Amino acid sequence: MHKKIYLAIGAFLVLGYSLSAQTKRLDLEQSLGLKPSLTKSINPVIGWADAEHYIESDGQTRQQYRVHIKSGARSPYTPPPSSDVEVYVAHNDIFIREGANAARQLTHSPEDEEKNPTLSPDNQYVAFTRNNDLYAVRVSDSREIRYTNDGTDVIYNGWASWVYFEEILGRASRYKAFWWAPDSRTLAFMRFDDTQVPMFPIYAAEGQHGYLEQTRYPKAGDPNPEVRVGFVPVDGGRVVWADFNEKDDQYFGEPYWSFDSSNLMVQWMNRDQTNLKFYQVEPLTGAKQEIYDEHQDAWIDLSHSERITYLKDNKHYILKSDKTGWAHYYLYTLDGTLVNPITEGKWQVSALELVDEKNKVIYFTARKEHSARVDLYRVDYNGKNLQRLTFGDYTHNVTVSPDGRHFITTYSNVGTPPKVALLDNKGKLIKQLADSKAEDFDTYHYAKTELITIPTPDGYELPATITWPTDFDETKPHPVIFSIYGGPDAGTVRDTWKGTANQHWANEGIIQISVDHRASGHFGKEGVALMHRNLGHWEMEDYVAAAKWLKSKPWVAKDKLLITGHSYGGYMTCLALTKGADYFDFGIAGAPVTSWELYDTHYTERYMDTPQDNPEGYKNGSVLTYVDNYKGVLRILHGDIDDNVHMQNTMQLVDALTNRDTPFELMIYPGSRHGFAREKSGYDRKERYRFYYQYLLEKPMPAGLK
Repeated sequence: MHKKIYLAIGAFLVLGYSLSAQTKRLDLEQSLGLKPSLTKSINPVIGWADAEHYIESDGQTRQQYRVHIKSGARSPYTPPPSSDVEVYVAHNDIFIREGANAARQLTHSPEDEEKNPTLSPDNQYVAFTRNNDLYAVRVSDSREIRYTNDGTDVIYNGWASWVYFEEILGRASRYKAFWWAPDSRTLAFMRFDDTQVPMFPIYAAEGQHGYLEQTRYPKAGDPNPEVRVGFVPVDGGRVVWADFNEKDDQYFGEPYWSFDSSNLMVQWMNRDQTNLKFYQVEPLTGAKQEIYDEHQDAWIDLSHSERITYLKDNKHYILKSDKTGWAHYYLYTLDGTLVNPITEGKWQVSALELVDEKNKVIYFTARKEHSARVDLYRVDYNGKNLQRLTFGDYTHNVTVSPDGRHFITTYSNVGTPPKVALLDNKGKLIKQLADSKAEDFDTYHYAKTELITIPTPDGYELPATITWPTDFDETKPHPVIFSIYGGPDAGTVRDTWKGTANQHWANEGIIQISVDHRASGHFGKEGVALMHRNLGHWEMEDYVAAAKWLKSKPWVAKDKLLITGHSYGGYMTCLALTKGADYFDFGIAGAPVTSWELYDTHYTERYMDTPQDNPEGYKNGSVLTYVDNYKGVLRILHGDIDDNVHMQNTMQLVDALTNRDTPFELMIYPGSRHGFAREKSGYDRKERYRFYYQYLLEKPMPAGLK
């Protein structure tokens, strides 16, 4: 699956730099990606207006155009509204705008804000939450219906507890935890009880006295919220609770209504996250029937994107699961009977692009030819006639026409700027639509990027992208910037065009490399599962192997290897400057987790189990365990109101480092959460530049960068 790519440095130099035509160099703004060079702007294809017209967006004006696939004729395009009714909140009240009519106010409680107003499928009601209770308002006469009455500061009806918002329902939910039935006659919702969940205070220093945010945030091993799944009739009345015991240690995933509103499919998982079940729950009685049961020794990802796709035949669904060690698709009947696997093998499916129910064919993307590339495939429902539709050694970003007869791909690799092509559903190229390669591309002398692999002592070939210095001399040592993320199944090495933002450091003679470890997803769930109860171990083993490989080369400076990352990447950077300090010299760590008992239950315990069950794993995975090994220079960055990775993580590391009288750099960004506030980003960028010049290049930063 993983092709070995060997470095032929001499040949690379001849091919890459001996061409006399390459005479121009990128100036400072070009090399920082601040103005166009090497490539020109092309209009992105963002979807299809119909089977004969794709939609193109003008990158400058943002005007959309419909383009005919055969003639190329373009005309302005305005997306049809999904509904001619719009609901929104203004001044803490709900308003509705129907067609061309003036907006109309539906609620009148300006002292209490309504949240997540959601129109029923028949446009007759708007459901919302207020003060942690669930309501609806009737559109015709603004009559308000209150469904629950027990909302408090720890009881939330239809409003998600923090850990569900962050890890299960997702931030895109905006805390919304209620769902209309297709027939608009019933609302399903989740009720959260955070009474036993510990409070975590976040102090903001703004103003004279500052203020305190208090969030019920369950850290690893803490009590989770108690959750119930309820149903209420649209006109109000008694809540019917699904037949689960809220006292059980469990999780519920996002539910799915059946097409006929007769039942709600509820995803259930045990706290250990090793057993996933689907239940059909009857909304009139709360009775449940198990229709799916999956076990894995390591864990199952409850927030698996695109886990279930219901078919329009109202008889089947397609399930995405990595239960074999590799992510694949399966065809099931609605009652949970497996019809057959649709895909199989030691490769990973990525996303369903289209289901052609008439011809019983699915179109999907997958990382099959190479784990760092994505291609489009088609296969019959029964798993036969698998065909790759895209071409070449590229990463393809595709959009398939509504009838499945055509698709458009925007494709590139590390050496080829993006191109756009139209193909039919047999993979036949119809025409090239655009090429972002600038006319003077071949006249530039610029730094090249390659996709390579790095061997580990036990036989893995780790995917990596490496950008060579512009004037690379293999006989001279160069500093290295090693950029990582490192989280489970969260690889960042992709065979795509990298733009020009990396060219300045290449001009300064720095090698830039990104490496993915064995559990980053390139080796399937089989590889990812190696992290079970052992976060920090295999990542560092593989990053150290990469560091040793680099430092064994004559073209790498032996004392100038810098590693950098944010969030999980910040954790890995801190671990590299402590546990791996014999191999890494400098680090810049953004918002790092420093000890896993400081992070939330659902994410941490998925991989580590609880601190009570796995004390050695937590100890071995903590940066604080290895502080005595610290050397080099570490720069730590954190937002002071980070509600995801609390600044507590950084403070505990700072405490340990100062107790040992060891030098490091620290930057706290006031008013910033897990991502730094925009007004802080310019300062942060310049300080990063300063760090590179001070420690890697050992010379003053040019005035143009300040």
